[in-house]
Amino acid sequence: MTYPGTITLTRGAHETRAAGVCLLEAAAWFAGKSHTDHPACVSPVLAAYGRSLNDALPDDSRQLLVPFVPLMPGTAGDGLDEARGYLALDWLIRVHTPAWLDLAGLADEARALRDLSRITDLAAAQAARPVVLTARNKATAARDATKDAAWAAARDAAWAAARDAARDAAWDAAWAAAGDAARDAVWDAAWAAARDVLAPTVTQLQESAIVLFSAMIHPETMP
Repeated sequence: MTYPGTITLTRGAHETRAAGVCLLEAAAWFAGKSHTDHPACVSPVLAAYGRSLNDALPDDSRQLLVPFVPLMPGTAGDGLDEARGYLALDWLIRVHTPAWLDLAGLADEARALRDLSRITDLAAAQAARPVVLTARNKATAARDATKDAAWAAARDAAWAAARDAARDAAWDAAWAAAGDAARDAVWDAAWAAARDVLAPTVTQLQESAIVLFSAMIHPETMP
């Protein structure tokens, strides 16, 4: 069964290719491997992020991932996984979390996170942690007081960022961030009752998450 010229990505894992393919299953297909959403030829960090991103995006936006399919095979064992993870951690702390803080009215805390130096190693992550904790505590207090969806989303985002900034090992922080960046409050916060309020931020972060995925494929080209 030859990889087709055009393909439509669908959500979740599939029993067979005839039933559909997600991003990682398409990458396995392109590489001529057996059907799986955990192809050994793809960086495990890139794959973890890609599976989460594939399932988080709406159907139309998911198709924006198709051009990345041929770029993923061959990334396993290329020595770039730690750099990929720190790209994700940096996004989680300096892009994802500030977007929710802004929505919740915590502009000063959002600005403090955006003004942090780019997080490229464990030292930078640890230096960012006090700033993230301040934002987390402020968002938590406000959420508990108001029970508002925007505050809750800000709280959840800040907790995720604080958790990953505090990890003891560079590899652990990098690995966890790859999954969290595509899975945490960006997607889970869009509850039906608050969809009109949260949807623009969700859409903005989904678009940014696709840009992040592109950067994670070849992190060595980042300035």
